[in-house]
Amino acid sequence: MKLVTVAQIREVDRHAIEDLGIPGTTLMSNAAEQIAKVAMEHIPPGGSATIFCGTGNNGGDGIGAAAYLIEKGIPVRIFLIGDHANLTPDSKEMEKRLNSLGGSLEQFSMSFDLDNHMDNCDVVIDAIFGIGLNSDLKGDVLSAVSVINSSKAFVISADIPSGVHADTGVILGDAVKADITVTFSLAKPGHFVEPGCLSCGELRVCDIGIPRDALDAIISHMYAAMPGDMYLPRRRRDSHKGNYGRTLIVGGSIGYTGAPALSARAATRMGAGLVYLGVPNLIYEIIAAKLDEEMPFPLPGDSNGQLIANAASDILRRVGQSDVCLIGPGLGTSKDISELVQSITRIAETPLVLDADGLNAIAEDLDILDNAICPLILTPHAGEFERLGGDLSSGDRIRASCDFATKHGCILVLKGHRTIVALPNGIAYVNTTGGPAMAKGGSGDVLAGMIAALIAQKLPIVHAIASAVYIHGLAGDMCAAEYGEYSVTASDLIAMLPKAMKEIETF
Repeated sequence: MKLVTVAQIREVDRHAIEDLGIPGTTLMSNAAEQIAKVAMEHIPPGGSATIFCGTGNNGGDGIGAAAYLIEKGIPVRIFLIGDHANLTPDSKEMEKRLNSLGGSLEQFSMSFDLDNHMDNCDVVIDAIFGIGLNSDLKGDVLSAVSVINSSKAFVISADIPSGVHADTGVILGDAVKADITVTFSLAKPGHFVEPGCLSCGELRVCDIGIPRDALDAIISHMYAAMPGDMYLPRRRRDSHKGNYGRTLIVGGSIGYTGAPALSARAATRMGAGLVYLGVPNLIYEIIAAKLDEEMPFPLPGDSNGQLIANAASDILRRVGQSDVCLIGPGLGTSKDISELVQSITRIAETPLVLDADGLNAIAEDLDILDNAICPLILTPHAGEFERLGGDLSSGDRIRASCDFATKHGCILVLKGHRTIVALPNGIAYVNTTGGPAMAKGGSGDVLAGMIAALIAQKLPIVHAIASAVYIHGLAGDMCAAEYGEYSVTASDLIAMLPKAMKEIETF
């Protein structure tokens, strides 16, 4: 799903009104009707609605929705937040329609009457601020948001919950917690990126009469990975294991034998033809006992059970024979490991996936990323990203991810709720699967192995990574549905991969 910025949707609105001759009141009326129809789905017979409106066009959408509901015989109370004199021209036209039907705007105030009213309404519509908000909520607006969030009514937000920054998902002081968000024409990044996405509830993208050609003409660099967007290619009937790639994984240390084993098992489940796993010699027998389908082999290690720098030559030889190499799961940290990973990253021509301690090994010398000649895929969580020099201080995870990927010429997978895949050309994909059931040690190791496996199978690299991230989250969602959110393990994710992959349509 294409995501558009505030500036882009404003431009397409301007184009529709000024160039295509579609009256602004027509667009507003259409938006109002969409909001009202959603509200009617949740208003029982004899029920009522309450609408909180701002003075901008988002408020006009709410006023128009009130008029539509009144016309259908539904009692509505409409509160205006802000100076009535500041209503936009189109909003004033909606008010005239409201007045003609016997409705009127009430000035918002915190009163006992309001509390009593809110206890008895069925649906609340938030039309205070739309996508234009760029500063923290305060005063009456902040009070109104608190009232809405304290209500037991079903909450619908117009365009985006008031308080959510549409371009970044940042919460500006506080935000309405909507059950449904009705947005118009195209979705915005704030609908999908945390923390704003947590306020949106179910998202509905509604047509308000802007021609499809005008929407399709918008060039976006941000997308949400939605059901139906991902697919895996159908395999040839005459294929064999050699057609599905050689995946090499390097990791493990004493006390951390599970991580590389999980990555290897995940790679096999994702369809890699051959999976090799290099580990320090002191843990080789442990790893060999864990794995049946994968092929572990020992590498030179020290007395602490960690790889030494001299293992680089053997690893590089094997990298040259592989289609992808994943470095990092359970690897540990040491001067030798840093030297080892940096040497491989500097010399390798095969795609490299750096995860966990593979990331820590390069954190102090990012010039290695800039000078690498192989495709690089980095898979940090937020803490690892910041250790790599990534800046999340603004709260704009998409921008931070794209800036890093562009600066260092790599593909960045910023893990977390709504994982972001950022490309060096500035394009970003926001994943929409996964949840708290996956907050367990080993989940990231599973994802790293999945990514490596799809790259090894010669899928276009961006598609391979985005698909792996989506399927990983989907498996987590399916595990949560079966086992509950507390009991899911990384091994459960691997076991669920076949069912998750069957959900992805093949072509």
